[in-house]
Order: sequence, then C-alpha cells, then structure tokens
Amino acid sequence: QVQLVESGGGLVQPGGSLRLPCAASGSRFSINAMGWYRPAPGKQRQLVASITTTGRTNYVDYVEGRFTIPKDNAKNTVYLQMNSVNGEDTAVYYCDAATYVGTYWGQGTQVTVSS
Repeated sequence: QVQLVESGGGLVQPGGSLRLPCAASGSRFSINAMGWYRPAPGKQRQLVASITTTGRTNYVDYVEGRFTIPKDNAKNTVYLQMNSVNGEDTAVYYCDAATYVGTYWGQGTQVTVSS
C-alpha cells in the first residue's frame, strides 16, 4: 500500500504562487506515476498534472505554462508548483499514485484564490 499526504493549501491572491507537496510512504517503489487532480464540470476529478518515474510530465491545457510538477526523489515527494493563479484555480487538489495493483489517493488540500 501507498500512503499520500498533501499539504501546502491555503489562500493565495490572483497572480500569486503556491506550492503543494505530496509525500509518499509505504510501498512507494511500486509507484509508476503520480499526479494532481481537481474537480471539473461534469467530472469528479480531472487530471491537472502528472509525472512518471522516468520524469515524463503531462499537463491539462489550462495550466500549461503556469503549473509544473517537480519531484524530489530523496524526499519521496511530488510538488504542484502553481504560478499565475486565477479564481478558476480555486479547488480541492488531490494527489494520486498509480501502481501495478491500483491507484491511491491523498485526502486533498484546499486552494482558494481570492484578493
């Protein structure tokens, strides 16, 4: 099993930046990829950004150029670096880890963009 703990959420002003860590523990060596999700119209959760163990990244079009998903292998942590945020980025952000036996989720962290 894999346990995921997100943190770093909070209030940020439009145009500002925020970094969300997601720390993995447990059977982390079974992880193939990790990602960040948030709710979207008509979807419970939509992929925002993902990164594989080989470092290949993928972004949804509306965060391309604003968000990045760096990882720190030594800390077993993946981050969502959010830059130039706007009101539409307000959401609960969830971290996931995809393994050969299933997908694991964190508890979510709230991000609110407001002046």
